[in-house]
Order: sequence, then C-alpha cells, then structure tokens
Amino acid sequence: MMKFNILTLEQRDLLLNYLGDYKFNSYEYSFLTLFLWRDYCQVEWSLYKNALIIKKTVDQKGSYFMQPLGVSEELLPELVEELNAVRKQDPSFKFLFGDVEEPFLLQLKNLCGHKIEFREDQNNFDYIYDTQILIDLSGNKLHRKKNLYNQFVNKYNYEIRDIHDQKTHGDCLALAEQWVQSQKTKHKEIIFELEGIKRVFQNLDKLNVLGMAVYVEDKIAGFTFGEKVNAQMAIIQVEKADLKYKGIYAFLNKAFAENYLYDTLYINREEDLGLSGLRKAKMAYEPIKFVKKYLVDIAE
Repeated sequence: MMKFNILTLEQRDLLLNYLGDYKFNSYEYSFLTLFLWRDYCQVEWSLYKNALIIKKTVDQKGSYFMQPLGVSEELLPELVEELNAVRKQDPSFKFLFGDVEEPFLLQLKNLCGHKIEFREDQNNFDYIYDTQILIDLSGNKLHRKKNLYNQFVNKYNYEIRDIHDQKTHGDCLALAEQWVQSQKTKHKEIIFELEGIKRVFQNLDKLNVLGMAVYVEDKIAGFTFGEKVNAQMAIIQVEKADLKYKGIYAFLNKAFAENYLYDTLYINREEDLGLSGLRKAKMAYEPIKFVKKYLVDIAE
C-alpha cells in the first residue's frame, strides 16, 4: 500500500521538477499554493513508480487525489487501479480525483469509458484576467475600479515596499492577524490561511514569492503576494488590507500587476468558493475566462 507523507519545503524542487512538464492553468498546481494551504487541505504526497501523487483532504469534499504527475499513458491504468485500492481503505474519500482540468478528464474518459462519473466543481473554477486590462483599468466596466484607485492615490501619502524587506514582515503578519480578528465569522479556513501566511513569510528566501506592502504615513495599509508560474501566467495567492483606507484593494490589485506582473499575459485570482460577495468582487474585474475543474469518480 502506498505511504503518504506531509508536504514540506524539502519537496519544493521535486514538485517543481514534475510540474515543469505541464502547463496547468489552475492555481492548485503550484508549490506555493500547496505549501500555503498545506494544513487546511492536509496536503500529502507519495511516489508510485516515478509518478508523483498528491492527496488532499478538504472538509466539504473529503479526501481525493489531484492529477498524478509524471505518469505515462502506459502506467495510468495500473495507477488508477492502485489509487482505487487506496481509496477503498479510507472512508474519508468521496471522489477519486479532484482539481481535475479538462485535458486529464479527457484522458480518464478515454481510459475508463462508461465507468467514469464526473461533475463540474463550479465553486472552484479559477478566474483568469488579462494582465494589461488589470493594469490599465480602462473602459466603462472598470470605471468604478479606476475611480477607487484614483481616490486612494489622490487622498493618501503612500509608499510601496517589497515584502522581502525584513522590516515589512512583522507589519504584514500583524495586518493579517488584524484582518482575521475583523471578520464577523472566523471560519476554520481563514485561521488556517493565517498560519499558512506565517509559514510563507518564515520561508520567503526559499520560495519564489513576489509581493509588496503599501504604507500610508509609515503605517501598513495592505499587502499582497503571488508568483509567476510560467512566462504567461501569474497567480495572486493573498491580498489583505485595512478597509479604513478607501480604495486600498483597487490600489493593491493595479499596483501589484503594474510593478511585479507586467511581463505576464494572464493573472489567476483563484476561485470564489461559491460565496456571493466574493463572486461579485471577482466578476467586477471582468475575467476573460475561467479554468474549469472537475470532481471525478471511477467505478470498478
């Protein structure tokens, strides 16, 4: 039976080596994402005949495997059988695979035929934006965001600092904790996110993180971080801000794209989790497409 181990920083090079052969559009297949959400998603990994297997356990979905990495077409039937055997031993599984993008779904359809069952995980679709549009904020549909950005710029005496500046670390973490305390309902997810943010800041020098903090009159007003996963795509993993500064989120979004992500074509701003407020906020920036993800089961 396969043995799974908790994901640590030591697996970064291993995972990046496997991911180099793929062109995932989803933010899920990023070491930084997996490391950030490791505890909340109970991210574990294993190797099976040189294929890398990542297992998650999420409250609403139970346990499932992500798309196996480095698996040949010849090995895939055997691997699916092996993973199904693992699943049978663990009642926490509700699906065999999750976070599945369309190319792997097609592979599974061709392999398993009528045995495959799948459904769209719509609350988990990623929002993809044109980088230049987020920088320019031009056009009627983005007029309100441009106004909010301008209000921030015109009202406040601000400064942008890189998050790799040691002096910003404590300020960013203090703001993240303040943000958690400001939430009326402290869901389990935001508590785990805070711990993940702390873990990222503790290891900034070992991670491929891009990020900035915004200060107003020498007090932190907001921060954001993400990464470039390839020449075309960037991911924004975290944005936190003090809402007493009007327009701060609009400023963070535009300034980060303008100063750090300008040489990418697209920006992935993750999913909306089915939350109406979050969906409205993400739609307001006019996504150009969505990354569909699927939950998949295979009958024996």
